[in-house]
Amino acid sequence: MSVEPYREITFDKDGDGPAGQSAALAALARQGVTDLVLLAHGWNSSPSGATRLCSDFFAPFPGLFGPGVEAGYAGVIWPSMMFTDEPVPDYRALVTVLPEKEPVLGRLAELLALAPPHEAAFAEFGALLRELADVPGSAAGAAGLAGSVPEFLVADPVAVCALFTEALGDDPGGRPGDGPDGEAGEFGEGLKRYWKGAREALRQATYYVMKRRAGRVGESGLGPLLGEVARTAPGLRVHLVGHSMGARLVAYALRGLPEGARPVASVTLLQGAFSHYAFAARLPHDPRRSGALRDLQRRVRGPVVACYSRHDTALGVMYPLASRLAGDSASLTALPGTGDPRWGAIGHDGVQGVPGTAARTVADVPREGVPGSGCVNVDTAEVVRSHSDIRRPELARVVVSAARAGRP
Repeated sequence: MSVEPYREITFDKDGDGPAGQSAALAALARQGVTDLVLLAHGWNSSPSGATRLCSDFFAPFPGLFGPGVEAGYAGVIWPSMMFTDEPVPDYRALVTVLPEKEPVLGRLAELLALAPPHEAAFAEFGALLRELADVPGSAAGAAGLAGSVPEFLVADPVAVCALFTEALGDDPGGRPGDGPDGEAGEFGEGLKRYWKGAREALRQATYYVMKRRAGRVGESGLGPLLGEVARTAPGLRVHLVGHSMGARLVAYALRGLPEGARPVASVTLLQGAFSHYAFAARLPHDPRRSGALRDLQRRVRGPVVACYSRHDTALGVMYPLASRLAGDSASLTALPGTGDPRWGAIGHDGVQGVPGTAARTVADVPREGVPGSGCVNVDTAEVVRSHSDIRRPELARVVVSAARAGRP
């Protein structure tokens, strides 16, 4: 590890962790630590990969804090998976983070490899996706669940896979051929060609599973843990940093803080994989509704800083697709263009729908700093060229600037 003192906090898929973790963080305050910087990783497929990310990211921090600050560091390790802009998931990584679903994943991989040109095979594929995501097998059953269920999981699987094939640019047009079971006789024709879209359907299903998991770990795991730290070490200032789905995790931790607890002095979201309207009191396209984290920036003593980059293809192209399909639209008939603002990610264009949000560039921050409270958008496109491009000293300076602003 590149920094000391460093502690590692682990959670399972439900947000449960071993006893004594909050005590280990509180003990840092008794050792003289004044400010704890806590990083939650995003789509990593292994704990060791997450630890390496923490070591690389924290390496520039020593020396950046000024006098009077004794910094400590922590990594939040949770069971996540890779979700890149590649269309084919890594099935071995999926089994690592979803071991209880190994038989389901094995059969899904087998169907994708065989690509049988029969409607019955697509029906089986759709049923397996629902089992993977733990959702009922019908739209009526899904409606009874708390929160939205992606419509593609309960819609006709042939139509869904055809839609994804078209979205990926692989469908030459038209419906399946007129031969038996729709098979036209050549690979890529008839129903067989829609297995290309099936790969994307699996990817989207795993995205849905990880999205729910990140929010649950933040709200049920990290939030209560930070509340306990605040109770036993009230003077310790906590600075939350999250990358990708880890940004969603730390943001949802604000919702899980006990009433009256305010240990969080700043939040920095790096390429956050959640809605850019999350903190909005009213959605621009539907003023009757609010963001999932409405006004929770007020639970932070300092700023909530959203670092974003237009070069992030995963958030600029694939995230809007995933978000649209996780919505509660009336019918799954077409895919939206990626320019639809309803489905944007906070890591692609920053916080939206929150009046008074300040704006900076990554070059501005060392000179101007950031405001002491409220939401702040920092355009990092000058240094962040892809979704995982966060091992940058410039981003370390943004975190430290937010931490300084969050000090009394």
